[in-house]
Amino acid sequence: MILLNPTRRTHSQPDARSEEIIRKTIAFFEAKGKERIKADDHARVWYQDFLDFVREERVFATLLTPAAYGADDDARWDTARICEFAEILGFYGLPYWYTFQVTVLGLGPIWMSPNEEAKRRAAAALEDGGIFAFGLSEQHHGADLYSSEMELEPQADGTYLARGGKYYIGNGNKAAMVSTFGKRTDTGEWTFFAADSQHEHYELVKNVVASQNYVSQYRLNDYPITEADVLSRGDHAWDSALNTVNVGKYNLGWASIGICTHALYEAITHAANRRLYGMSVTDFPHVRRMLTESYARLVAMKLVALRARDYMRTACADDRRYLLFNPVVKMKVTTEGERVVHLLWDVIAARAFEKDMMFEGAARDISALPRLEGTVHVNIALIVKFMASYLFDDAELLPIPAQTEPGNDDFLFDQGAARGLGKIRFPSWEIAFDASSSPNAAILREQAGVLREMLASTPPSEEQRKDIDFLMAIGSLFTLIVYGQLVLEATENEDVSDDVVDEIFGVLVADFSQAAVDLHSKPSSSEEQIAACLRMVRKPAFDAARYDRLWEQEVAPLAGAYELSWDGARAAV
Repeated sequence: MILLNPTRRTHSQPDARSEEIIRKTIAFFEAKGKERIKADDHARVWYQDFLDFVREERVFATLLTPAAYGADDDARWDTARICEFAEILGFYGLPYWYTFQVTVLGLGPIWMSPNEEAKRRAAAALEDGGIFAFGLSEQHHGADLYSSEMELEPQADGTYLARGGKYYIGNGNKAAMVSTFGKRTDTGEWTFFAADSQHEHYELVKNVVASQNYVSQYRLNDYPITEADVLSRGDHAWDSALNTVNVGKYNLGWASIGICTHALYEAITHAANRRLYGMSVTDFPHVRRMLTESYARLVAMKLVALRARDYMRTACADDRRYLLFNPVVKMKVTTEGERVVHLLWDVIAARAFEKDMMFEGAARDISALPRLEGTVHVNIALIVKFMASYLFDDAELLPIPAQTEPGNDDFLFDQGAARGLGKIRFPSWEIAFDASSSPNAAILREQAGVLREMLASTPPSEEQRKDIDFLMAIGSLFTLIVYGQLVLEATENEDVSDDVVDEIFGVLVADFSQAAVDLHSKPSSSEEQIAACLRMVRKPAFDAARYDRLWEQEVAPLAGAYELSWDGARAAV
């Protein structure tokens, strides 16, 4: 089964150390049990027990130290195992994922830096169980780098004094190194530098959220910075900020996948065991529909994230396709996660509000992921930049195989300029559709063809290009094509049935139709574009035998398949 079941994993990591980390992490949470996990959540307890486990087992030191700086041969930045680890943390609770995620972001500018001393300090801190922070956002500007007010004032002795504040910075209370973005007062040159959260000139103002996480506001008050603290300057600092987001925020999708998987187990188990009007709740047709759709959407989420992983791991200067597929994960997988939880919420109903349910946290947290740093609209705007080359300029590129073998993903920290997105080439997206026997994939291909015709014959006018709302609607349609391609490519590597693949594409066909109606309704849509939108509206192909088989063989068996023990009694995994 492609979905995670922590106590019945159907695959293992390819090397012993990676498998040890995964199994021990699962065992940590299973031993902690639902009662303590929920109690800590409600009391907003800082998760020191988890960080103690991370230190004792050298988890972050192994997972997040590039091979060149690791204390042993097991240390490497391996996106494949990072994915599973992030999914597991999301499964047991978003706060645990968050401290890991922010550490990933904080390390980005360090591993991208030419400052070898800073890299050695980071490696030593990871060995000591340290966490990291990414000081980019500011209270009044968000992640708008142009408007950064953090300043570095040069001193006569060649050092600097840092002044300014950062806002919404995870781990800012305990981070061993806080990668901070600012600019020099004399030249305006962008600069990334490392600060210590325990330094006397580092003022921890407050936690800006009510959560187990510490999402800090901090200020640097004449904080002394030496050359040993400077990570990067100028264009390199700017590119480090963007490339760090590209690498690190991909994990948003994996958090969503983990949350939704746990929520699915709880919702279907509850429904299967609840009887209304003399029948099981799962016998109601509308409940089956919601559970089946949730399952299909969730499987698609994981397939897309797995396939994007392959493109990240094979990225190089001549092939940066991951820069399209990555924001699709950040935006589309996370919004799909929100949709899955809302479908399941209609199944589990009032029980979702009960304090002893993991679903309570899922309902609260799932909507955060598409909205961190304006994830949806920022990433659709990024995705649209690839539309012309993806749809109209087919390149001859070799197929990318699945990337599951151990290895250090060197290019992620040696990417150079974060520009030139329009020059990235793609082979025909139709190749993946040609290889599929799914009737609904064929319909989506036809819908995509109409969109391509519309863009060729009546492309957005100059006025429409300035209309962000209009471009977002087109971007939503385009994203569904990319999403479908990744699903189909992933099915070549993953053990998924033809039934679930066709169900996935039935959902995507309906989504494409809905998005076409949205574009149709935009005030600036032309008559020709409106006519094309109407041609895009299609009904999914329905196969009753396929639908019943999917329910009986894949969805219904999830009831009772997993439950987190209340008191940690099932600690052995």
